[in-house]
Amino acid sequence: MAKLIFGCGYLGERVARRWLALGETVYAVTRSADRATLWSQIGLRPIVADITADQAPALPAEIDTVLFAVGYDRQPRAAGSAAAPSSTTSDAPPSIHDVYVGGLARALSWLPPSTRRLIYISSTGVYGDATGSEVDETSPCQPQREGGRACLAAEQLLHAPAWAERSVILRLAGIYGPGRIPRSADLLAGRPIDAPREGWLNLIHVDDAAGIVLQAANADLSRVAGPRPVLYVVSDGQAVPRGEYYQELARLLGAPPPQFVEPTADSPAAARAASDKRVMPHKLLREIAPTLVYPNYRAGLAAIVGQSDKNGP
Repeated sequence: MAKLIFGCGYLGERVARRWLALGETVYAVTRSADRATLWSQIGLRPIVADITADQAPALPAEIDTVLFAVGYDRQPRAAGSAAAPSSTTSDAPPSIHDVYVGGLARALSWLPPSTRRLIYISSTGVYGDATGSEVDETSPCQPQREGGRACLAAEQLLHAPAWAERSVILRLAGIYGPGRIPRSADLLAGRPIDAPREGWLNLIHVDDAAGIVLQAANADLSRVAGPRPVLYVVSDGQAVPRGEYYQELARLLGAPPPQFVEPTADSPAAARAASDKRVMPHKLLREIAPTLVYPNYRAGLAAIVGQSDKNGP
């Protein structure tokens, strides 16, 4: 049986490479013919299709496990491209709701009956602001940002009887890893960070997230009590104050101590900072029991910066 990935990006590609290393046949959906060519070179079997379009691709019948890890691309689509719809508004990107909710709905309608497990990558943004309190799978969802609302609406699709018994929802905290440490350039340049020093950051290293996806794909859900689909919040469980995190990052980079300024009220930075919570993955640790390579942000940042120093600029 084969694996299929919608959203073979920062996380999805790492999952794909792990499956390939295990000898699995891995298909990946992309709307880019150029990306399909690159994927073929690493052993993936690309399928050119657009989850925001109604034309269904011919998916292989032997699909067993599906990862839906689609991110939102705010870049306009070029008119006349393979991915752009043929209309006068083809240069406008689809809405985040159409990508996350409509895209998942289309993917579900395309999948073959052989699909045994679907892993949906959601976000802890579904919780909104908890005023610094702990949140877990039982906490109420009150998303304040468009992305969190779209993720929560997409999750609801998996409660349908056809998918509830086959699905695992992973609400991921902030993913970081090689090539993805926000604000590094600002710290090195001595520029202030437009966020309050106070507030909690919740993180998971991308390699640990990939490992958790593989474990969730193979987990025996019949042994998991509770409602379906199965839901886990995913973080390293070591929430860190924002000021402390950037202080450590600056130290590792050899940069000046971080300075903070209040973001403008209508900025994305202000919206992110308004969501203050501590994500507690107790259920994940109890039922999936992952062994994290990077159990906290200090271990993760040290490894990333150390590797960057070895590789050079």
